[in-house]
Amino acid sequence: MSILSGKKVLLGVTGGIAAYKTTFLTRLLIKAGAVVKVVMTPAARDFVTPLTLSTLSKNPVHSHFTNEDDENDTWNNHVELGLWADLIIIAPATANTLSKMVSGTIDNLLLAVYCSAKCPVYFAPAMDLDMYKHPSTLHNFEKLKSYGNLMIPAGDGELASGLSGKGRMAEPEEIITYVENDILSKLPLHDKKVLITAGPTHEAIDPVRFIGNHSSGKMGAALAVQAAEMGAQVHLIMGPSSVIVEHSSIQRIDVTSARDMYDAVHKIVSQMDIAIFSAAVADYRPKDVATNKIKKKEDTLHIELIKNPDILASVGALKNKPFLVGFALETNDELNHAFAKAEKKNTDLLVLNSMRDKGAGFKKDTNKITLITKEKEVIPFELKSKVEVAKDIVNEIVKRIK
Repeated sequence: MSILSGKKVLLGVTGGIAAYKTTFLTRLLIKAGAVVKVVMTPAARDFVTPLTLSTLSKNPVHSHFTNEDDENDTWNNHVELGLWADLIIIAPATANTLSKMVSGTIDNLLLAVYCSAKCPVYFAPAMDLDMYKHPSTLHNFEKLKSYGNLMIPAGDGELASGLSGKGRMAEPEEIITYVENDILSKLPLHDKKVLITAGPTHEAIDPVRFIGNHSSGKMGAALAVQAAEMGAQVHLIMGPSSVIVEHSSIQRIDVTSARDMYDAVHKIVSQMDIAIFSAAVADYRPKDVATNKIKKKEDTLHIELIKNPDILASVGALKNKPFLVGFALETNDELNHAFAKAEKKNTDLLVLNSMRDKGAGFKKDTNKITLITKEKEVIPFELKSKVEVAKDIVNEIVKRIK
């Protein structure tokens, strides 16, 4: 899943031959999961049709303040369009439009939208070589950047005039990559590596049966998505779970048993900045696993259990441990048990769940947590969806690693 997923993108198209590339750019934005609206300058309509871009964007295309063919048509509110957008991409950005953006000349709908916007504005210049190198154009580039706009560099190559050199609009794929990288670079967990364990573990009794628990993996999955959306590269070590997690910044590693999870964790934990252990790991496993299915012969069956390795404690004991977050699910005397666990496991943050809280626990879409900090501060939260709980947890982590 792209960082552009769910973003509201206003694509501004101006009157240059490179306008034809906006058909591909629109498709790529839609493919990335963005919601796209297009505003064209009147001159842009000579190079690409509004019908094409409205079909690809699945939204009406605007190029005038009103529909000139209908005097009773409603006004296209430039302020509303400017405030709607999470980001604006002006591509191609011609020398003429760039000059007007610098001076504040508002003679068409796109320029009115630009001057009303409160969001980041990216512009992709497209013009002939001599125009690109002209002192006024170079001045306008610097002036626009000083206003806070972001310039997507033009490429070298054959130009419409037949000359070859600087001035080609960046390719649609390059524009998408530039915008994605810029957004990611400003996120609070950019360049951070996060390990998350999630779901249950299954401890085999025989080839058919196992000891497990009711964990669904939903909480860990929500944490993984939230960390990824805040810029982290996430390694999600997931026990047996049907939960689907889709994000380009999440690498999922499927495991079955506690020992599998322990091995997977210690294979990569030294490379991590943050480790969040939300998995419901079985404390014990059968000492001996039958090679064949155990037949029902007696009224009782005795299975000797032995301790599984304590993954959280093993990471807490590392000399150079990552910022460590543990989970504690309790049924009684919750705070005292949580304080003891936090100290024993050497966590920087402990997430306490109580089975006595309605709406919390396994298989639910909601959760109610209390955070226990290393300084023994208690931070309670109300019942929320697991997506919102994940935001609370990750936001608290961000505060503490700055």
